[in-house]
Amino acid sequence: MTFQSLAAERLPAARTLTGGLTSPSPNLVLYDGVCGLCNRTVRFLLRIDRRHRLCFAPLQGQTAARLAERHGFPTDVRTLVYVRNFGLKRERVHVRSDGVLRIFGDVGGLWWLLSLLRIVPRFLRDALYDWVARHRYGWFGKYDSCPLPSP
Repeated sequence: MTFQSLAAERLPAARTLTGGLTSPSPNLVLYDGVCGLCNRTVRFLLRIDRRHRLCFAPLQGQTAARLAERHGFPTDVRTLVYVRNFGLKRERVHVRSDGVLRIFGDVGGLWWLLSLLRIVPRFLRDALYDWVARHRYGWFGKYDSCPLPSP
């Protein structure tokens, strides 16, 4: 079971998207599937996403490759990619700190307050994001393959 299929199980119905992809929600988080920090972050987001607005896929997969081709973003595993309105005509891609902050804005609850950090200039936010990305394997470890969450 993948994070994406786990998210699909939480919702009553999935939408069929362009290219034969299905999504249970309008927003997709692409993450490094072998990164310890990224996997912990996905598990955290699954817990706080009470309105089921997110689904997940690894950057190493076909979904990420198709979206990267369509939107021209890097599939560099140091970059979190957030696709809002996934599969719709108004689909938008946000990377690095912009993606993280928009995710918190979309999950709701008090977490949306973190999205207010977008007032900090992007070059400063992305510098911090890049610093963490450079050190994350050393701090949080790296898996041999993308781990699956427990049911």
